[in-house]
Amino acid sequence: MKNRTGLKDKKLKGFSLMEILIALAIIGILAALVSTNMFGFISKAKSVEAQEHLDQIYTLEKQYFYMQSKYSNSLPEIGYDHAKLVTDGGKGNYRFEIVEATNNKFLVRATAVTDFNGNGTFNVWENDQDKNLKEVTPD
Repeated sequence: MKNRTGLKDKKLKGFSLMEILIALAIIGILAALVSTNMFGFISKAKSVEAQEHLDQIYTLEKQYFYMQSKYSNSLPEIGYDHAKLVTDGGKGNYRFEIVEATNNKFLVRATAVTDFNGNGTFNVWENDQDKNLKEVTPD
C-alpha cells in the first residue's frame, strides 16, 4: 500500500519509551555519583585560595615586623588588599582577619563566606608568626 507521497509504508526501527527512560535513569544515577564526588574537589580547590592569601599575609607581616619590631593588627597597614567577596559580587571566597598581633606573635584567619559543599560548615584556615598553616574547620 502506498501513502500520499508514493512511498511504501515501512516500519522504522527505533527505541521504545521504556528503553529511553531506563537510559535516562542510568545517566541520572551516574551524574549524581559524579556530582557528590566533585564537592570534595571543589572545596579543596577553593581552599588553595585561603592558603595562598594567608601565605601572602604572613610575608607582609614579617616585612612589617622587620621594619617596626612588632606585628600589625591591620591588614591595610601591612599593605594587604583583598579582592571583593563573592557575597558582594566579587571573586573572593574567604574573609581574612588578623585575630591577634603583638610584639612577638600574630594569628591571621581565613573564613569562607560560602558553604562549598552545602553541609552547613564554613571552611576556616589559620596561620601564625611561625608559618603554622592549619585548617581549623574543614568543609
